[in-house]
Amino acid sequence: MERGMLVLLIPILALSIPVLAIFFNGMVKLAQTRALGAEESELLGRLTALENELSDVRHQLAETQERLDFAERLLVQPPVRSDAP
Repeated sequence: MERGMLVLLIPILALSIPVLAIFFNGMVKLAQTRALGAEESELLGRLTALENELSDVRHQLAETQERLDFAERLLVQPPVRSDAP
């Protein structure tokens, strides 16, 4: 190769390295974004399942509290005597 041509290739090579680095960095970020989108839909499904389970637990807790209130009311009432003449 001629020396003049080699002198022209050095700046081109020097400028192509950062351009390639920026391109590949963008590709990596795009792949991460796509992977996050897949994880996000999975997490959304898990969150919905947890919300449903929490709703069921709240319903069971409310029923348990009602039963406890009923039992407390029964215990507070005076005993009924059945030995009347």
